[in-house]
Amino acid sequence: MKTSDFLFDLPESQIAQTPIEPRDHSRLMCVNRATGALTHEHFYDVIDHLQPNDALVINETRVIPARLYGERESGGACEVLLLRQIGPKRWETLVKPGKKLRVGAQISFGGGRMTATIVAPTDAGGRVVDFSCEGTFEAALDELGEMPLPPYIHEKLRDRDRYQTVYAREDGSAAAPTAGLHFTPELLQKIRDKGVEIVPILLHVGLGTFRPVKVEDVSEHVMHSEYCEVTPQAVAALRKARAAGGRIVAVGTTSVRTLESASLSGQLEPFRGWTDIFITPGYEFKSVDALITNFHLPGSTLIMLVSAFMGREEALQAYKVAVEEGYRFFSFGDAMLIE
Repeated sequence: MKTSDFLFDLPESQIAQTPIEPRDHSRLMCVNRATGALTHEHFYDVIDHLQPNDALVINETRVIPARLYGERESGGACEVLLLRQIGPKRWETLVKPGKKLRVGAQISFGGGRMTATIVAPTDAGGRVVDFSCEGTFEAALDELGEMPLPPYIHEKLRDRDRYQTVYAREDGSAAAPTAGLHFTPELLQKIRDKGVEIVPILLHVGLGTFRPVKVEDVSEHVMHSEYCEVTPQAVAALRKARAAGGRIVAVGTTSVRTLESASLSGQLEPFRGWTDIFITPGYEFKSVDALITNFHLPGSTLIMLVSAFMGREEALQAYKVAVEEGYRFFSFGDAMLIE
C-alpha cells in the first residue's frame, strides 16, 4: 500500500481559515456505506441520523496553549510545541530551528518569565525539554502559550475557545479533536433527548495524530504513541447500546483509535495507557459502527483510517465530490458522517 494511493487534488482556497458560527451550521456530507447514497446537509441535521439506543462517543480532551515562541541564547527566535508531559516541568516537544536547539541549549520566554533547557533528543526527531518558572508551569503556559493551530491556518484565532470542543474537560492535547468542534450544548441536549447515550472517552492528541506520512510504503510509517482512556463506565454504556440494537457512533478519528485500541482482544474492554494503533485499509473494526469526521489532508494517516472504514475508492470519490461541492477542509472545515 502506497501513500500516493491516498492523494487527491485540493484547492488551497478550500482550506478553512476561520470557524463557522454557530458551530453546528457547518455543512455535513452523509455517506451510506451499504447503498453508496450521498447527501448534502448541515451539521445540525446529524440528529436525524441518530436513533434511540445509539451511543455517541466523544473525546473529552482539552487543548492546551502548547505553542511557545522564545529566544535562544544567541538572540535568535525559536518555537517550541509541547507534545507530551513526562514530568512536572519536563515535556516531549517539537522545536524550530532544530539544528540550533541541541542538548544543553537554553531558551527564554516572555523576557525570562519562563526558561527552558534542551536535555535530550527523541526518536521522533523532537526534544525533551525542562522548563523553569516562578509559580506553576500551568500559569506560565496560560500566560505565554498560544493555541497550536495547524500551519495551514493563517488567520489569527481571536477566541481560544473556538479551538476547543464545548465538552473539553481534561488538559493534554497539542491539537483539537476537530470533528467535535461542530457540536453545541443545545445540539447535544437534543441528541440526549432523543434517547442517544453520549459516552465520553479520552485521547490526548499528539504527534501520532497529525504527523505527516513521509514514506511511500505505508507499512514503514511509525505512529507516535498517545495517551488514551476508556473507563469501565464507558464500556458498560457501549455494551448496553449494542445489546439494545444501537450503534456505536464515534466522533472523530481520535475516538475511533481509542475504541479500537481498547478492543484489541476482540471485544471492548476498559483501557488506560498509550496507543500507537495505525488503522489502514484491511483493518477489521470491532467497536465502531459509524463515524463523524472532518475532511483530512491528502496522504495522511487520517484519510487512511477513513479509507479503512468505508473503502479507499469510496473515500476518494467522496473527497472528490466534497471538492466539487465546495466543502471546507481540515480543522475549521465541514464534516462527514459515514454510516
